[in-house]
Amino acid sequence: MLKLARWSTTHRLYVILGWLAVIAAAGALAHTVGATYSNNFTLPGSGAQQAGNLLARSFPTQAGDRDQIVFKSTAGSVRDAAVRDRLTAMFAQVRQLPHVAAVIGPYSGAGDAISRSGRIGFATVVFDQKTGALPKPAVERVIRAARSAADSKLQIELGGSAIEATEAEGLGLSTAIGLAAAIAVLLLTFGSVVAMGLPILTALLGLGTGLSLIALFTHLVDTPSFSSELAAMVGLGVGIDYALFILTRFREAYRSPGPSEGKVRESVIEAMDTAGRAVLFAGCTVVIALLGMMLLGVTFLYGVALSAAIGVALMMLTSVTLLPALLTLAGERIARPGRRARRAQAARQAPRAHATRLPDGTPGRHPHTQTSTGRFHLGRGGSEHASVRAKAARLAAAMRRAAPIDPCRWLRWSAFVQRRPRTIAMLATAAMLVVASPAAAMRLGTSDASEGPSSFTTYQAYELLAKGFGPGFNGPLQVVAKLRHGAGVAPVRDLASAIGRSPDVASVAPLHLNETGEVATFSVYPRSSPQAAATTDLVSHLRERVIAPVARAHGMQVYVGGVTAGALDFAEVLSEKLPLFIGVVTFVSALLLLIVFRSLVIPLQGALMNLLSIGASLGVVVAIFQWGWLPELFHAQPGPVQSFIPVMLFAIVFGLSMDYEVFLVSRVHERWVRTGDPKRAVGEGLALTGRVITAAAAIMIVVFLSFMVGESRVIEEFGLALASAVFIDAVIVRSMLLPAVLDVAGAASWRLPAWLDRLLPRLNVEGSPDHVLPFDRIAAMEEELELARAGAVAQAAAPTEV
Repeated sequence: MLKLARWSTTHRLYVILGWLAVIAAAGALAHTVGATYSNNFTLPGSGAQQAGNLLARSFPTQAGDRDQIVFKSTAGSVRDAAVRDRLTAMFAQVRQLPHVAAVIGPYSGAGDAISRSGRIGFATVVFDQKTGALPKPAVERVIRAARSAADSKLQIELGGSAIEATEAEGLGLSTAIGLAAAIAVLLLTFGSVVAMGLPILTALLGLGTGLSLIALFTHLVDTPSFSSELAAMVGLGVGIDYALFILTRFREAYRSPGPSEGKVRESVIEAMDTAGRAVLFAGCTVVIALLGMMLLGVTFLYGVALSAAIGVALMMLTSVTLLPALLTLAGERIARPGRRARRAQAARQAPRAHATRLPDGTPGRHPHTQTSTGRFHLGRGGSEHASVRAKAARLAAAMRRAAPIDPCRWLRWSAFVQRRPRTIAMLATAAMLVVASPAAAMRLGTSDASEGPSSFTTYQAYELLAKGFGPGFNGPLQVVAKLRHGAGVAPVRDLASAIGRSPDVASVAPLHLNETGEVATFSVYPRSSPQAAATTDLVSHLRERVIAPVARAHGMQVYVGGVTAGALDFAEVLSEKLPLFIGVVTFVSALLLLIVFRSLVIPLQGALMNLLSIGASLGVVVAIFQWGWLPELFHAQPGPVQSFIPVMLFAIVFGLSMDYEVFLVSRVHERWVRTGDPKRAVGEGLALTGRVITAAAAIMIVVFLSFMVGESRVIEEFGLALASAVFIDAVIVRSMLLPAVLDVAGAASWRLPAWLDRLLPRLNVEGSPDHVLPFDRIAAMEEELELARAGAVAQAAAPTEV
């Protein structure tokens, strides 16, 4: 880090121009080749995947996705000759389009595709490929051709996974709101437009480069459509936070005593040697946690994990290379206090200047002077408690001018926590367990089109199908059976009859045989919606109680597939592999903390507290999105939690919480090494980092919450889960639970068996010895605060003339 910081500050112009060239080249290349997002996923060995593979071999022209063209006549029946002719011509036009294998219309006599009222009907468009392989222009041509037949008396909408892929929302509004909120928090934190601008600038450059690389990356790996939104959400939050940590350390270093010549560059190097190390360590931990999702073996998550990892890695690189170069150019303006702070300082100095005049009006020496060593001593004049109060006030003012934090407030808070650490630890743990309790009832699944924006054609198609036929027609199950040679079609008819008699099945479509007569397929329409718990139970019931006996009796191999069944299999696979993923990521993160801090307590508390934070955030998601609490505020319809939310949340939050863990614990460890007093180390470490962690958490929270402005349920769930996790981690864990636990553990927090210490490698995130800030001013401040409190007591007991 020292070499990198020195090189970046010495060659700052090359660094800035280099980053501008990188983002320009990546953006131009991404604009030229475009992005190909894919929402397809494969689950080897699952029933839905085996059904898809058998269909692909036996019905190669019908193995692609099946979407619907839904229509409604507002004046008469869809069986009217004029309406029928109009729709038949449109079906013929769609059938001739590229990548369309067939169009099964309602007038072919195959199935009941017209509602009982006669006003609503649907046709099935069979594509020749799955959604991920379908070119977006081909699907858009189908949409245009279908809707061209609509008029004032005929409403036409389209639904299905291929249609949904064309309706992905952009990042504009959510990103703009997140940036505006982050700007407001940074202005409140630094009180300076220039100091606010650098974190925003570095974050935007990193975000732009990352999104361009993700767009290129989609041509190599199947990447879901929401990956760029997720990468923007996480990257924007961590990018601003990383810059904030480095910027805060730079201002501390610049305002400490020392020669002014070359101080900007030395302060930048000092900040990178301390906070820069922590940023590099925390960023790598986030990337490791994200890439850990590949252990699940689910290809659908590979693109998500790599996209988010790219976003975080780019933010980390801009923070440790571009930010030092920019700080070297604008360091003096950033280190200067803001206008509000300068006005407050002038207001504090005015009465002091008035009070230090002699009785004849001439300027005089204040009775409580400061020596050449910087230590205050009591003058002869005035009462003792007044001198103590004046000294404490002057020292506090000096501290506020010397650092961008207010340690006094956090020292008082840490003292409050340390007076009753066991009680606070138990109360904080109990509160987090209460918030996490709804997670025990979490139901994983996939939200259907009813959760989408009302302006989307997929939402309108869903509503029309549900009104005309029932909600189950929006998610048909596809049954595929492989027959014994020469068995004929009778076994499949028996199977269809058995399925049709199930109480939760609305209807069964006619079956189709392949050319060899060895494979048959038919659709099953549930009575409940695709995301309903009843549909999940129906799939399990059909597989275990209905299909299995008939298949054994006739020697068939039968699989239940389709989008709905595939989503249920996906949720089941993730539920089975989640414990392994949690165990591996927790172990690796705890091992890193063990190496860095040479402690057994720190890794243990870090792992347990992170699990509590994640559990509490999942509890919030279940309460809002699954149970439908606070509908007036969040406008969320009750439904299952997206299957991959727990996995993604665990990876992201476990990585993000390492930021605060490293930033806070490294400061506590610094104070422990210098003082040997565990209580004092906890108080001063929290005092030095409290405001920065609070500001960083506030930025992340507002950025994550800004993505709830959109209408994508997946992104809304991510935004609320991440925002609640960061809030709980910063407010409860870092401000109450962690200080209380470290206070109870005392010196044991930093003990490590000698044999283990010899085996572990050395990894320093606290900086070289030359770049440890002069924290003695914190100890002096604490001493003066004690004297001030004593003086206040004395004044209350014996009032004087002051």
